[in-house]
Amino acid sequence: MPLPLTTPVYLPGQEPLPPGATEADREQMAQMNKWTKTANGLMESCPVKCALSGAAGFGLGAFFSLLSTSFAVDDPLRNTTVAKAGGGTVAATELSTAQQTKLFFKETGKGMYRSGRGFGKVGALYAGIECCVESYRAKNDLANPVIAGMMAGTLLARNAGPQAMIGGGIAFAAFSGAIDLYFRRETPDDD
Repeated sequence: MPLPLTTPVYLPGQEPLPPGATEADREQMAQMNKWTKTANGLMESCPVKCALSGAAGFGLGAFFSLLSTSFAVDDPLRNTTVAKAGGGTVAATELSTAQQTKLFFKETGKGMYRSGRGFGKVGALYAGIECCVESYRAKNDLANPVIAGMMAGTLLARNAGPQAMIGGGIAFAAFSGAIDLYFRRETPDDD
């Protein structure tokens, strides 16, 4: 008999079953709990967060590039020249419609890849740094995205000089902090 006003302690595998569950269900529930813990642990690991953020960034960057191409007012091939296999050049307007279309889609695909690759690198870099900062600090608060944003912004601007590194770090930190603050805000209950 448990003591009053104390929390009962059960040995693993001997916890009380939920209502409607039988003793035969215990093994299946234990297996489900094991897989749930494994999946949660995997999703919380830094390499997986990095990979997922990089993939999401790649997709988002490619989408933005495609979107900006679709908003182009002018034909991107109108005033361009195209290198021929024989070494000469020809104006894109001299190409047939099928050749222009093929060239357009080829250039659009290259632009989507370049943009996606850039977004993917930024996403993976930021997610990796934030995960490492969170692991080191052993806290999940607003300081983590600000620190990670500062470090990522500084690293991304490293080739432009010290002033750009400071500016990039501050801008990325402010953006990361603002986004995280927005998603952490308290929302009133709907009931």
